[in-house]
Amino acid sequence: MKARGWLAAAVGALLVAGAVAWWLHTFKRVERWVDLPRTGEAARDPLFALRLAVQKDGRRARAWRRLDPAAMGLTPHDTLLFDGDVRTLPTPARTRLLDWVGAGGHLVVGVPEPDVAADAFDGVPRDGRMAVPLLDALGVRVPARRTDAGCVHGEATPMALCSGRRFEAPRGTAVRLGDVDGDVFARVHHGRGSVDVLGSLAFLTTDYLKAPVNRAFAHELLAAGDPRGTVHLVHAASMPSLWRTLLRRGWPVWLPLVLLLGGWLWARMRRFGPLLPSPALERRSLLEHVAASGQHQWRYGRGGVLYDAMRAAMFDRLRRRDPQAAALEGEPQLVRLVERLKLPAASMRDALRAPEPRDAKAFVARIATLVRMRNRL
Repeated sequence: MKARGWLAAAVGALLVAGAVAWWLHTFKRVERWVDLPRTGEAARDPLFALRLAVQKDGRRARAWRRLDPAAMGLTPHDTLLFDGDVRTLPTPARTRLLDWVGAGGHLVVGVPEPDVAADAFDGVPRDGRMAVPLLDALGVRVPARRTDAGCVHGEATPMALCSGRRFEAPRGTAVRLGDVDGDVFARVHHGRGSVDVLGSLAFLTTDYLKAPVNRAFAHELLAAGDPRGTVHLVHAASMPSLWRTLLRRGWPVWLPLVLLLGGWLWARMRRFGPLLPSPALERRSLLEHVAASGQHQWRYGRGGVLYDAMRAAMFDRLRRRDPQAAALEGEPQLVRLVERLKLPAASMRDALRAPEPRDAKAFVARIATLVRMRNRL
């Protein structure tokens, strides 16, 4: 048994050694690159890769969240790329920006993207062009109509640039790219500086900068500025309206709430029955005559006549409905009426006695009790 155990252990060790040798002989190490999700500044700033590329070229680059020419300390040797809607620039910032370009700065801006809501609120001039104050000051005109033409400039032009919004560069512009629908790139000179106007800046973002044609065009675009200056990259993140976001994405919540509110209001609202026809004129005249006669009798101290008439009407119905009770008198009659009418004995005892001539409260109480007694017979 001992020798057999040693033999089984040796055979098992040989099998394990063979499997390890086969795995080491067939194993091949392969390197594989996996793009991890962006975090931090790389996820917040779409111009993060462009800044790294500029720094790799040996130039200084700074990233900004908003455009503030006074706080940025711009010099005539700097280059500024503004990735945002130029229509939102306030007048002081726009004036400082144009003065800086006139002193020798290099500005890169994009034409506002097609936005039906923005075009509707901002208004369209009579000539069919959209109002963009910064570009209007440079002589660049942006048509209000939307164009979706294809790219016709060959492989050297980014596709994102060709699919951007078209514009009309001023006459005499030497450097420009365009087609029959308009220009997609133009370098407009302003004073000693220049302004590069592009139909879209999407090709400069991190996702599009991977393409070689986009990197080459971005390098040529920023190389037009003075290499001694700093490249300022401004990404103005435009926050959507809270009400528009709730309207577009919050409907699974507010739509059921609106339906519940409408159902609750419908359940709580006042309901009216069918319209009642107006009483006949003859009947209405008779009722008015009876009411006026009663008021006349009471005004002249003849309330007892009205009481006697109501008491006689009650006893007339009592004689028709219950002759035995009508034949009784005094307390036996009162006990029989209490059993039949189910009314308090004290109120009926008072009702069967005539009130004082000028006691209006007692008169009304006795008449009301007599009416209830008559109606219950």
